[in-house]
Amino acid sequence: MDTPPYLPGHGLLAGRTAVVTAAAGAGIGGATARRFLEEGARVVIGDVHARRLKESAHALADEFGADRVTHLTCDVTDEDQVGALFAHAERVHGGLDIVVNNAGLGGTAELTEMTDDQWTRILDVTLNGTFRCTRAALRSLKAAGTGGVLVNNASVVGWRAQRGQAHYAAAKAGVMALTRCAAVEAADYGVRVNAVAPSLAMHPHLAKVTSAELLAELTEKEAFGRYAEPWEVANVIVFLASGYSSYMTGEVVPVSSQHA
Repeated sequence: MDTPPYLPGHGLLAGRTAVVTAAAGAGIGGATARRFLEEGARVVIGDVHARRLKESAHALADEFGADRVTHLTCDVTDEDQVGALFAHAERVHGGLDIVVNNAGLGGTAELTEMTDDQWTRILDVTLNGTFRCTRAALRSLKAAGTGGVLVNNASVVGWRAQRGQAHYAAAKAGVMALTRCAAVEAADYGVRVNAVAPSLAMHPHLAKVTSAELLAELTEKEAFGRYAEPWEVANVIVFLASGYSSYMTGEVVPVSSQHA
């Protein structure tokens, strides 16, 4: 199956302010920031890679307007930087409405060869980072009292076993559990918390850190015989961030065509 055409925006997020982490570059975060802008939102993008973040922000600002795109370097393993990112959104835009916790880190290692540092690093970025950003976002949204939406980036690996991915799978399963628990608590003040679980979304960084053999094997498992484009995952994130999903919270939505 060929990749479908790119869909135009429909103003689904008009007038809303969104924070998107790990949004520098061509992956899901960058695609989400773009889709949000196409849907009418103002976007604050964060990323640990300062140069790439600045380049991405300037490119988006040139296209959509400097008043709608701001950026701040943010390492989600650093509580001070996480706090600064959300403070920046409140200072520049007077608050926030949507948060996309996209930051995550992958890797491949057999359990018998995995070091404590490898295990800890993956969990600190992928699970603990999502926790830190979720906590900061919910504190801000609870204080504002105007509702809001969080969308976390999980993975089908949180459900499905994959060799060499114990640390990543554990982290993503944790993101799913965090999403469900946060949703129960956040419902008290009108905030929804959901997650997407992509199977295989191709982008340049993934191609650099994953063998061609593994990518071919994973692609073969997809029913359409191809991987997802990052914007196809971003489309589902837009849905979860919009009013079209108003009754959904605590859900983990697969973005996948896997049949095995």
